Amino acid sequence: MKNILVPVGSTENGIVNLRYAVNFASISGAKVYLINIYREYSKAGGMTKITQQALEDNQRQLEEVIDGVDCKNVEVIAKAIKGDPFEGIARVSKQLSIDLMILSPQSIDIKDEVYLGSITGKLVKQTDIPMLIIPKNYVFRKVENILLAFKRGQFEKKTVLGPLQDLAKYFSSKINLLQVVTPDMVDDTTPVDEDLMAMSSSYVKSENATIFQGVLEHFQEVNPDMLCVLRRKRGFFQKLWEKNSVLKREFHTTKPLLILSGQE
Repeated sequence: MKNILVPVGSTENGIVNLRYAVNFASISGAKVYLINIYREYSKAGGMTKITQQALEDNQRQLEEVIDGVDCKNVEVIAKAIKGDPFEGIARVSKQLSIDLMILSPQSIDIKDEVYLGSITGKLVKQTDIPMLIIPKNYVFRKVENILLAFKRGQFEKKTVLGPLQDLAKYFSSKINLLQVVTPDMVDDTTPVDEDLMAMSSSYVKSENATIFQGVLEHFQEVNPDMLCVLRRKRGFFQKLWEKNSVLKREFHTTKPLLILSGQE
């Protein structure tokens, strides 16, 4: 893992996420890119064109985030970028060969009943970048146990598991597998990927209506330091494809959430 991307929404969340990224980079040897993306509007669109002052405000926010973190010996490159947030992040991630993006469940403070805000939710839907979602005010600590929840344990791309393998290697973590059999796959006899089974410390198979429910049923039993899921339309984030946000009553976690690239 060589390159980590930290998009900034609010200054407070940016400090938490950058601090986590720096601590992780100090172990992995990665470089950290801190970005703040802003839009430019034309008068024809009914909004005033962004001014030089607005650009300076974005740059100042980046400086405030960096000043709030002890960056140790980690290289942190900060830049304000003009454009659409989603297109900008996708473009930057491709240009910089980003291996992992670290961000907050909510980019700004919104209603307390919301776990995954619309901006973060849209990023989950519209990008294929591995993400690590850090809870508000979360303090970096060793990841001893990881819970990987999934429906089908076969992967078209073997690189999908790369970020999980890297995290487990850096922290010497145990990987606990939870395969949730939902009604649409009761007759599916496809075996779990051999490489995945080989890297795991435990394996549990559970029958539930959704992966959400399977995780809720077994979460306390495993008591993981990190939850890991796959980005699939009919998987863990099925509800997210119906809308751009996830309410806490639907699902939430106080632990970091690793989202891997997925396929149908």
